Amino acid sequence: MNFEFFIVKRLINANKDKSSISSPIIKIAITAIAIGVIMMLVSFATGLGLQEKIREKIAAFNGHIVITNYDNNSSEVTLEPVSINQDFYPDFESVSGITHVQGTATKAGIIRTADDFEGVIVKGVGGDYDWHYFKEFLVEGRLPDFSSNLNDEVLVSRYLANRLGLSLDDRAPTYFVREGKDRPLVRGFKIVGIYNSGFQDFDELYLIADLRHIQKLNNWEDDEVGNFEVFIDDFDKLDEKWNEVYLNTGSFLDAQNISQKYYNIFEWLSLFDFNIALIIGIMILVAGINMITALLVLILERTQMIGIFKALGTQDWSIRKIFLYNAGYLIFLGLFWGNLIGLGILFIQKYLKLIPLDPETYYVSEVPISIQWDYILAVNVGTLILCMIMLLIPSMIISKISPVKAIKFE
Repeated sequence: MNFEFFIVKRLINANKDKSSISSPIIKIAITAIAIGVIMMLVSFATGLGLQEKIREKIAAFNGHIVITNYDNNSSEVTLEPVSINQDFYPDFESVSGITHVQGTATKAGIIRTADDFEGVIVKGVGGDYDWHYFKEFLVEGRLPDFSSNLNDEVLVSRYLANRLGLSLDDRAPTYFVREGKDRPLVRGFKIVGIYNSGFQDFDELYLIADLRHIQKLNNWEDDEVGNFEVFIDDFDKLDEKWNEVYLNTGSFLDAQNISQKYYNIFEWLSLFDFNIALIIGIMILVAGINMITALLVLILERTQMIGIFKALGTQDWSIRKIFLYNAGYLIFLGLFWGNLIGLGILFIQKYLKLIPLDPETYYVSEVPISIQWDYILAVNVGTLILCMIMLLIPSMIISKISPVKAIKFE
């Protein structure tokens, strides 16, 4: 073993010789591995980051699971109320992994200004509402306070504010149609905060107001809401938790998860998994081919040395290990530079947000980054193992080399 490492060390030093035939090939192989690692890290980080960000934004407006009455209503507006006197509210103790349950309601309205008007969905929320996501979305003002008396404070999107020429502390006259009535009801909401989720499908619709306004407009009781939004701690268990929630809500209530409600968006997100797998496969294949080329060049360049070792009685596998160790060193060099550059790019984008995206297409305004050490480790270990396995076959050429012919080789 000491002999093998001594020879490997000599080979590594020889690789650094710029006059060596293999020197440019080795540099290309190391560069190919580094570029492959960079591409794989970026693919994982951006693909997972985009999936997580879009899931968070959809959950911010709907929760992970929505519990409603059984009806044929497929719109965003709730028609029939649900009593808050449920076993699962406010704490869903019968199902593990539930972090929060909140009652909300929605009602269609029209914001009318002196120059324009816009149709909106007024989402009523109460004192139990979790503002975690909207704290991140808030760009101006503050969040409304619905924990005490009924008030007219609302949170409006920057999209709607820009279209209607509204700003902080402005009044937003909102009209609500009453069934069987000629004249609509009007509420003069006061804008105390402006948010921007970057998800235009929601930003162009939702205005966040006090739940008690919806209750009064619909003639509901104080203990009635439109639906319950349920949040879970692990999105990967969404289908499992949705099934448990459905079984624990009684036969008169329905439960739907956001992947069902927004099927097209989540189908689009699932394509990212295929794209990531495709990029990883291509990058490892390219890196492997370059390493095979480099190994073959190293073997051909050291044919005389191989012949001498064979003439001295060295086993083929021992000689093969010398070249595989040398190739492993080159792979480690590629992994080092790939991680250094790749992680550098990811951290720069994560904190400086230099690369923008079109929110109308991708639902986010900049490239989101998710840095998880498990996939970073998997990329490095996977690249090393697969490249080494791919090198086993070309290293077999050593067993075909004849000592007599190799010593004569120039």
